[in-house]
Amino acid sequence: MNKQVGSGTTESKQAPQIVPFPTSEPPARAPTRKRGIATRWSVGLAAVFVLVAAIVGIWWSVGSGTAVSYVTTPVTIGSIARSVSATGAVNPELTIIVGTYVSGVIQELSCDYNTQVKRGQICAKIDPRPYQSIVDQGKANLAVAKAQLEKDQAAFTYSKANLGRLATLVQTSAVSKDAYDNAQNAYDQALAQITFDQATIQQRQAVLDAAQVNLDYTNIISPVDGTVVSRAVTMGQTVAASFQTPTLFLIATDLTKMQVDANVSESDIGGIKNGNKATFTVDAYPKRLFEGTVTQVRQSPQTVQNVITYDVVVSVDNSDLALKPGLTAATRIVVDQRSDVLRVPNQALRYIPTGTALGDTKQTRVWVLRNGTPTPVQVMSGLDDDDFAQIVQGDLKVDGKVIVAEQRNSANGRASVPSPRF
Repeated sequence: MNKQVGSGTTESKQAPQIVPFPTSEPPARAPTRKRGIATRWSVGLAAVFVLVAAIVGIWWSVGSGTAVSYVTTPVTIGSIARSVSATGAVNPELTIIVGTYVSGVIQELSCDYNTQVKRGQICAKIDPRPYQSIVDQGKANLAVAKAQLEKDQAAFTYSKANLGRLATLVQTSAVSKDAYDNAQNAYDQALAQITFDQATIQQRQAVLDAAQVNLDYTNIISPVDGTVVSRAVTMGQTVAASFQTPTLFLIATDLTKMQVDANVSESDIGGIKNGNKATFTVDAYPKRLFEGTVTQVRQSPQTVQNVITYDVVVSVDNSDLALKPGLTAATRIVVDQRSDVLRVPNQALRYIPTGTALGDTKQTRVWVLRNGTPTPVQVMSGLDDDDFAQIVQGDLKVDGKVIVAEQRNSANGRASVPSPRF
């Protein structure tokens, strides 16, 4: 409807407008969403608790229906051996170090690794020319001394004859006493000169012998029959023997007889004696067991990083030449042994039934089944090794059963985890 005003203007009337809420404001239902998330977490935790409770209940029901069974082993008659373990190296019983007494250049080389040599055989030769010249010089000096002796012997012969003539003439006063004294003096000097010449000859001979010895040492010979196991020199090499004798060869006298030098700790050395039996293995023959005998317990200690060991020599036969020098041997030395004794496994001495008090730990006992119940039996143990223990006294018989462990079986017949044995 239009209403006309006096001034000629028209005024229109419009409906009121609705202003919407701002879209940036948070919705009013946000607190309700947070409460929903907290509710879901509570339901999840409750479900977990229910599941854990169900598992515990099932385990309890199954565990309450388990039965205990015992693992037994028979009492036997056998051997028990206490041993000491050690490592060592395989070596020949006697190894000869061949060196050189003189210096020089290696001119010839006739021995090599694994060469079979005889006593007196030449293995190497040093250039002999410098030493040969010294020998020739010594021979010349000796010849000069011998010639001087012959000359002085001729003078001695003349002085002796002259003294005899003057001794006859002086008695008749044909010559003066002074002439006779001069002849006597010449005779004495000629005699002393012969003695001096003889000593000179001996001195020159000694010098020549020393030079000849040095010349002979240019031939490097084997002092024994054996096998060359090491060679430390090559052709043309210069060796110097001024300060110490250089090693040229190592010769093993007999490789059919070997020994193991085992390093035994100080805590185990007290029980080892000569004659103890020993066995050892080497990596070259892992499935073969070698046997030997202790032949020497050396008194010299060896200290390596504050650990003291002693060298125990184990002799072994090597007729087949299977053992090589330098092999590492894992040695087992028997220090005490019993044969045909009553024995039980070591586990039987350590086993205690579940829920049983330890009691007197000084008493040794084993457990046997009597009417299905573990019953202790007091025993006295003797020698033991890593596997068995000797029973010296106790109510045990051969083929009797002793308990070594126990096992729990569930109601459905399946075995559960074994209970601790100790």
